[in-house]
Amino acid sequence: MKTFLPGSTVGVLGSGQLGRMFAMSAREMGYRVHTFSPDADTPTGQISDVEVTASYDDLDAVRAFARNVDVVTFEFENVPAATAAAIDKIVPVRPAGSVLHTTQHRIREKQFLSGAGIPVAPFRLVRSLDDLNKAIDELGTPSILKTAGFGYDGKGQARIATRDDAASAWASLKTDEAVLEGFIDFERELSIIAARTADGQFAHYGLVENQHKNHILDLTIAPAPHSASLLAAAEEIARTVLTKLDVVGVLCVELFLTRDQQLLVNELAPRPHNSGHWTIDACVTSQFEQQLRTVCGLPLGSTEQLRPAAMANLLGDVWQHGTPNWSAVCAMPDVKLHLYGKLDARPGRKMGHLTALGATPEAAAETALRARAALLSKS
Repeated sequence: MKTFLPGSTVGVLGSGQLGRMFAMSAREMGYRVHTFSPDADTPTGQISDVEVTASYDDLDAVRAFARNVDVVTFEFENVPAATAAAIDKIVPVRPAGSVLHTTQHRIREKQFLSGAGIPVAPFRLVRSLDDLNKAIDELGTPSILKTAGFGYDGKGQARIATRDDAASAWASLKTDEAVLEGFIDFERELSIIAARTADGQFAHYGLVENQHKNHILDLTIAPAPHSASLLAAAEEIARTVLTKLDVVGVLCVELFLTRDQQLLVNELAPRPHNSGHWTIDACVTSQFEQQLRTVCGLPLGSTEQLRPAAMANLLGDVWQHGTPNWSAVCAMPDVKLHLYGKLDARPGRKMGHLTALGATPEAAAETALRARAALLSKS
């Protein structure tokens, strides 16, 4: 595989905060960055050398973008497969479009996982209300109905508490293809982020615990309390996923830990992930530098965690009563502030995050929550 050394130009499909933090890492290591998305003045575009604004379906613009970069990656998985295919004829796309094709569609993703022998929640394909009723007969209630594509942060989902909810749930998704998942009474939500190079080198960042509010990640604690056997099981799942998908890049495996201490895969994200933002401040190599290394054919960096950490998301809600008290947070020596350059602070919108370091994961979590609360205090 060709190696792209510092000085090369990396193209990014997508322009949100993941691309922004990737671009920061790339610029630190001497790379140029071009970003492509339908939007302008974006979080990634503010950091990039060149921001191209066009539709992902505009393949002429896509090809022109590709001709001006050396290699392309993406920062979210809902890029059309045709876009990745058009670029791949000009420059490499890493991870490959085939990885996108599998992970951007819940049916394909679950069929891949179950076919690879990886444990998942029980599921059924649903393409009509009749299918849904049959699936409910088999999986029971409560259960979760999810669109096959383009769902994230709880969007494209409907909870079915009883059979009476089936018709309204199906209508609410406004889709002709969905997945019904059996309800999992889990103990905790976990994730593991891993990276793989083209020659099979593999590394991971360990297990972290994720706490959600309104289906949006609220707090990540790193590392999560775990046994050696649990970490080994998570590592084996991640290694199997990245190997069988032939991922060249970074991928997050979202997991449920059941009451009987079994791991079930919830979803895959073939890119850096919200639950890995703490790696910027707490690890030798962040998940974003690791993505750059894999995409450009460099050796993986160390994933050693230097101190326990916790990451608290900052949603637009924090701005609802005026400018947050940035001074209060910046006065806290073990807290790092990361803002994404988004001007419109809407409720539920990810605007930034705080990373707190501590002597223990629990102490870091307490500090992160205290810091976020301080943002709401009067300056």
